[in-house]
Amino acid sequence: MKDLTQLMQQAQAMQQKLQEAQAKMAETQAEGTSGGGLVTVALKGPGEITSVKIDDSLLVAGEGEILADLIIAAHADAKRRLDEVNGALMREAAGPMAGMNIPGMPKLF
Repeated sequence: MKDLTQLMQQAQAMQQKLQEAQAKMAETQAEGTSGGGLVTVALKGPGEITSVKIDDSLLVAGEGEILADLIIAAHADAKRRLDEVNGALMREAAGPMAGMNIPGMPKLF
C-alpha cells in the first residue's frame, strides 16, 4: 500500500508540473521568417498571431500572391518553432513519464 501512496504522490506532483508547463506555454512566443527576412510573423501560446512585419519592398502592385505565400511560410516557420519550445516544456514537466503510454492518460510527449 505504501507503493500506491507514493505513486499517487508522484502523479499529483506530475499533474502540478504539467499545469505549470501549460501556463508557461500560454505565454511562450516565437518568430518565424520567410523570404530572407522580408516577412516575419510572431506567435504566442497555442499559435495566436501577435505581429506581422512586411518589408516595404513587397508592397507593390502585382506582388499580392508572393506576399501571401511569404506570410504563410513565415507563419509555418513560427508555428514549428513554437511547437518545439512547447514540446520541450511538456517533456520537462512530464519528467521520467515522458513518452510513456499509460492507459487512461494522454500520451506525454
